[in-house]
Amino acid sequence: MMNQYPLIPQLKTAKDYNEVFTLVKKSVESSLSLHRAGLTMILAEIPNHIGAYHVAGSNIIVINRTILHAMKTLSQSKVEFNSFIFSILTHEYLHTFGYHDETQVHKLVSQICEQNFGPEHPTMRFATKELFALYPQLQSLGPGKTDNSTFEIINNFDRSSMSYIG
Repeated sequence: MMNQYPLIPQLKTAKDYNEVFTLVKKSVESSLSLHRAGLTMILAEIPNHIGAYHVAGSNIIVINRTILHAMKTLSQSKVEFNSFIFSILTHEYLHTFGYHDETQVHKLVSQICEQNFGPEHPTMRFATKELFALYPQLQSLGPGKTDNSTFEIINNFDRSSMSYIG
């Protein structure tokens, strides 16, 4: 069963956002034959009804720092947390290709997760269910902030796209 889904052990052991994003790119390329390089990930304080967003026409993906930190606490395992990161990054990565219809993006994320991890993997829960339904505790976070002045650029994100220039 594991050989059918070779990315499962890689997601389980992924140590940072870049390693998870490398798996996102492999999965999207495998499922949809799409590839894009040179993306930047930013953690920011944004309203808590938004988990993440892609800045249209840019190479930037913004992740809600408050929800991210809450999910680190609420996740029962590294696999669960990495599956959350995988699903949210896959969703936003698809937006960078011009997919803007949310219903279509949700279906594509589900398809990608099922094809690359199987129907029983935790990525499927995040792909097919609303985050606040899975984790009602997140509602206690309140409305969130709109303070864009406190953001953090994730170093070495999408580093697999960087080439050596010397």
